[in-house]
Amino acid sequence: MMDVSHPYSALTPDCALDALDSTGLRADGRLLALNSYENRVYQMGVEDAAPDAHPAGGSGAAPVVVKFYRPERWSDAAILEEHAYTIDLAAREIPVVAPLVLNGATLHAHAGFRFAVYPKQGGRMPEFDRADTLQWMGRFLGRIHAVGAQAEFAQRPALTLETFGTASRDFLRDGHWLPSDLVAAWDSVVEHALSSVAICYERAGAVQAIRLHGDCHAGNVLWTESGPHFVDFDDSRMGPAVQDLWMLLSGERDEQQTQINDILKGYEDFMDFDPRELHLVEALRTLRLIHYAAWLARRWDDPAFPAAFPWFNTQLYWQARILELREQIALMDEPPLVA
Repeated sequence: MMDVSHPYSALTPDCALDALDSTGLRADGRLLALNSYENRVYQMGVEDAAPDAHPAGGSGAAPVVVKFYRPERWSDAAILEEHAYTIDLAAREIPVVAPLVLNGATLHAHAGFRFAVYPKQGGRMPEFDRADTLQWMGRFLGRIHAVGAQAEFAQRPALTLETFGTASRDFLRDGHWLPSDLVAAWDSVVEHALSSVAICYERAGAVQAIRLHGDCHAGNVLWTESGPHFVDFDDSRMGPAVQDLWMLLSGERDEQQTQINDILKGYEDFMDFDPRELHLVEALRTLRLIHYAAWLARRWDDPAFPAAFPWFNTQLYWQARILELREQIALMDEPPLVA
């Protein structure tokens, strides 16, 4: 029996195909669900293209990718602000996948769902263990940030200690998500971690907040012979530039030091980097860990989440999170990477 307890239960394959038809593009019936949990994203085949359809920075060839936004997450204005940012980047020949303009609009609605249509972009996972790859990534992120620094978001939130840290802590605490025997340990470690994050921000000082990609991990970068293509600006927000850089780092400290040097070699061809932001690398990693746990909890009423993340909210899960935060506290006490 279909679970009708969540709004996405009404997004049937027929509904999704009809939504694409409503834009003037005729779906040919081929539909493939892509890996996405925050939104619902499908690759769809198209029989023909509407004569007034043109891409904001891409070709309008079938198939297309259709993203149905999670109800009540973003306002229309916030979604359109993201669209305008990616369209501006694409117009400057920066390789981002921007939404198609169909019937004069990028945001559409059908059967109570808001959605956008994108050109399909192929590619493979980037090889972040290569110096030339990291320099290439740095160059394009420098170009993205040079544009991002020219204006501010008015409708989208900022990445701060409060929005990612204390708000996430309060949601988990108030919702009684932790096992009773781990509450005291988690409360103690999360308070210590957030205090360490605040100290890292004090060390960094008043760094500039710019428009970011916001979620620049390997899964949101597609690599082709012409280099990287950045996709999914759904988490785009205001924040320090290093937020889009630290997720490219991995391994031990000496490895990360080499990686950040390679990234900045390309980055600073187009955008100055404030080295004080390196005080924020482990702080931002810590905020992401706390925010991710709260994100899973906030989405637990969506049937896709218990199916995809069965390990969440178990005893072992929270024990691992406590240990993880203890490790982050130790890392935040160490000297930062050097630019």
